[in-house]
Amino acid sequence: MWREGSIKVHNSIIHYWVKHFEEGSIFGIDEGRISKLMLERNGKIIANYDRGWDVEPIDEDTEIALAILKMEYN
Repeated sequence: MWREGSIKVHNSIIHYWVKHFEEGSIFGIDEGRISKLMLERNGKIIANYDRGWDVEPIDEDTEIALAILKMEYN
């Protein structure tokens, strides 16, 4: 299932797209349920996961947004 939304972290608005499943997989982030994820800020991709990291989180705000999404969907 796809989810889309935005998260505010400090002064950053981070837009996200997440594809997650009912059960974890070896293809998921930390073998969890998220198999695809893209985080974008100001039109720039700041993290991208598609069954593996294409763009790892670039800063602390991105890491915080990722942690929030992992708690929700992973």
